[in-house]
Amino acid sequence: MKKSSLLAAVALSGAAVMLAGCSGGTGGGSTDDGGGDAEAGRACVILPDAASSPRWENFDAKYLQEGLEAAGFETDIQNALGDVNKYSTIADQQLAQGCGVMLLVDYQGAAEAVATKAKAEGIPVIAYDRPFSGADYYVSFDNVEVGRMEGQTVLDGLAAKGVDPASATVVYMGGDPTDGNAAMFKEGAVEVMEAAGISPAAEPPGVWDQAKSQTNFEQALTSLGGQVDGVWVANDTNAAGVIKVLQDNNLSGVAVSGQDANVAGLQNILLGWQTATVYKPVKDEATAAVETAIALLNGEEVETDAELEDGTPYIQVTPILVGPDKVKDVIAAGDASYDDVCTPEVMAACEEFGVTAE
Repeated sequence: MKKSSLLAAVALSGAAVMLAGCSGGTGGGSTDDGGGDAEAGRACVILPDAASSPRWENFDAKYLQEGLEAAGFETDIQNALGDVNKYSTIADQQLAQGCGVMLLVDYQGAAEAVATKAKAEGIPVIAYDRPFSGADYYVSFDNVEVGRMEGQTVLDGLAAKGVDPASATVVYMGGDPTDGNAAMFKEGAVEVMEAAGISPAAEPPGVWDQAKSQTNFEQALTSLGGQVDGVWVANDTNAAGVIKVLQDNNLSGVAVSGQDANVAGLQNILLGWQTATVYKPVKDEATAAVETAIALLNGEEVETDAELEDGTPYIQVTPILVGPDKVKDVIAAGDASYDDVCTPEVMAACEEFGVTAE
């Protein structure tokens, strides 16, 4: 592990100057016995949307609020709902009220301008989950490794079908290229797949949108004469769109990857439509971000694992590959509900793979 620290003037100016008069926040109140300088602090968080993944509202907001408030912060956690103008407006409102630290999930580059404003006021900025230029630290999963796991998922699915990767028809369905993580996912996936002899038969534009992904894949499948052996898909939401097309065309046994371990993804895995997903325990990522925020506010060193190409210190969280036999682990961890996953049409598969309510 590396250790990295900002200059004390950077970390402490945010803690001392901005924390002195902060009050109020939409997420909760401070406590009397937490986190040193962070006790009087206010943490400002902006989430990107609700379309790319249900995780932002269902898990990140909850875990960040719980962790930050337990550390003594007041919290102001808002969602830009896929609108760059709203993202900027939220940031301006938060900065006007005062922030001791900002945790930003980028949306189409909107976080960069916010980071510039925050740092001009001496406020430390953490890039949460998605990288962007100008952040002091980046906290996320090991995103190249996420991609490697997705690439291996495609290989495993092809092997189960008895298809030689070098002769397989594989479609690449990446994420939105304005999201810095999308390139890392693709890097890892391509590394694994192309080492096995795969080259893309089609590669529609990358998006984080189920409906668009479904349309893009349908067009790609048509161009391939309805023939496909595998689909590298960057997340479960997009995979759901791909799988709808496969179902409509009675194409079973196709290798399909994903990530996020969302409810639809877990159901598709149990039912055999999706080969596996990359499970990213959001609580682990949120905990790492909270710990980073506390260290910054106290002027302490932050342990990091790597650096981005631009030199930003990178705190990496470990992802987990989940096939049908490990769906029960996601539910046991509380990152998916048994009742949501094991609906009547999925119940037999839940029983087969040992998914229980307890």
